[in-house]
Amino acid sequence: MASFVIQGGRRLSGEITPQGAKNEALQVICATLLTSEKVVINNVPDILDVNNLIQLLSEMGVKVERVGKKSYSFQADDLNFSFLNTEEYLKKNGALRGSVMIVGPLVARFGKAIISKPGGDKIGRRRLDTHFLGIQKLGADFFYNSSRQVYEITASKLKGTYMLLDEASVTGTANILMAAVLAEGTTTIYNAACEPYLQQLSKMLISMGAKISGVGSNLLVIEGVSSLHGCDHTLLPDMIEVGSFIGMAAMTGSELTIKNVSCADLGIIPDSFRRLGIKVDQIQDDLYIPAQESYVVETFMDGSIMTIADAPWPGLTPDLLSVLLVVATQAQGCVLFHQKMFESRLFFVDKLIDMGAQIILCDPHRATVIGQGKRFPLKASVMTSPDIRAGIALLIAAMSANGSSTIHNIEQIDRGYEQIDRRLNQLGASITRL
Repeated sequence: MASFVIQGGRRLSGEITPQGAKNEALQVICATLLTSEKVVINNVPDILDVNNLIQLLSEMGVKVERVGKKSYSFQADDLNFSFLNTEEYLKKNGALRGSVMIVGPLVARFGKAIISKPGGDKIGRRRLDTHFLGIQKLGADFFYNSSRQVYEITASKLKGTYMLLDEASVTGTANILMAAVLAEGTTTIYNAACEPYLQQLSKMLISMGAKISGVGSNLLVIEGVSSLHGCDHTLLPDMIEVGSFIGMAAMTGSELTIKNVSCADLGIIPDSFRRLGIKVDQIQDDLYIPAQESYVVETFMDGSIMTIADAPWPGLTPDLLSVLLVVATQAQGCVLFHQKMFESRLFFVDKLIDMGAQIILCDPHRATVIGQGKRFPLKASVMTSPDIRAGIALLIAAMSANGSSTIHNIEQIDRGYEQIDRRLNQLGASITRL
């Protein structure tokens, strides 16, 4: 288990460019299984989850070649299906939650898929019903082998249909969409997720020859085609990393410019930080965060306490709620955070309380932060990262705290943030990897 040792209280300065989007990368890399032709993906982040997925596809028989610093080519023209029955495959597949999205492409193109019961972050139940029910509606059969904890999926031929998803699951929508593009006839997906990364996946599939309408809405219509061809695709910058950098600048009182963020795809993320009193200026496609000694939380127009909650896009992504919460601990004012999607994602706040933050955990989904401003800075502590997003929130807290903090299990942070210690040290941070 690796650790970070952070010397807090240092200000950052300069420019930083966000990595390619993790969540988009996992989707579009799985989509390369839909064709036998070569697919090139650019701006791929060098992070554990993405690297593990690339390695998994390579071991499945996909020809993977690094064609540039952040570019890879994929060609799935000769898959090794015997590997999918091995314990090695099942172990690697189960350790990476994003690998569930190979089901749609494999069933659509080859009529069969095998996956383990997936792992991932320890943030509560993350059911797969939306994935499986949608693909079942297209004509696939699912069998769960309880002794091996393995799902076996087969289909002679997928056929288009109408479906109303029980939740606007991003990965569920992506999985069903990738299956539907090769299904026979028309598929209509209502209550579909419409995040920018889903839009990017749709645009990539269209460039491969798919027929998809309604991109960017919650109603997708797919006319199935017999085959897809290769393409060249570039990932968006990671909006979660952009939000994390805004939080770091605010907590450390730093002046920071975040370059090439694709402002049009950030939705309400900048405004969510502005509600905490943080100045966020847009300069062309960059975000400029000026140094602030303090920031004051807004209230609603009737004077009631500010509430920040996650919601399906174009609402606030749940992946940034942990960052916003830790930033609020050093604001002036009170905020109620409502995490609706995962019942265990707020449990990391006990670590912030140990650092001196005033937080009331109301229940598994809600926490009230009583911001005391920077008059009462956080204290250094020893912590363990439970998941990717809580991990980066704890790193931000440690960077603002007085003294030396240690964060264990930083592999969780490495799953979603590319060489975060090296990049932040270049801006003036003091983070040592052990």
